Amino acid sequence: MIRNLLGAAVAATTLTVLAAPAMAHVTLDTREAAANTTVRLALRVPHGCGDEATHTLRVQIPAGFVNVQPMVKAGWTTEAVRGDYAAPVTHRDKEVTSGVTELVWSGGDLPSAFYDEFVLRGAVASSVAPGTQLFFAVVQECAGGEAAWIDTSGNHDVEGPAPFLTVIEAPAPSGH
Repeated sequence: MIRNLLGAAVAATTLTVLAAPAMAHVTLDTREAAANTTVRLALRVPHGCGDEATHTLRVQIPAGFVNVQPMVKAGWTTEAVRGDYAAPVTHRDKEVTSGVTELVWSGGDLPSAFYDEFVLRGAVASSVAPGTQLFFAVVQECAGGEAAWIDTSGNHDVEGPAPFLTVIEAPAPSGH
């Protein structure tokens, strides 16, 4: 009886571990940042499109995330697409009307069985209110299709939730 239960537990655990990558989605390593601060973000990519390797990763930069710079990734071509913002934002007492709107890493090869991170840095504009969620819509492109992580509803139970950063209250300055 105990041997049967132990066998069933091991089988269930194995199935859960093997099934996990199919349900995993692209996430950010940092969950929160204060307005008017610069932050380094890593997009964690846990798998490809089904069994296919990822060869391109496209990231839409949300309104309110400015001064964006991608980190160069060995073996990949990195592109920062610039454009006008839908609405101006304020950052450090200056109106900002344009900047990086999309990052593209392409020409690489991330096998579906492997994990990797794609890194960028930028600043949360000073005009972004605490409690705001900044969604980074991501599309993974593979030879025979894509995986889209573009749902910006904030609901974790949807098929393709976009990774997001929550803006928090800035810490009070410390007195010396």
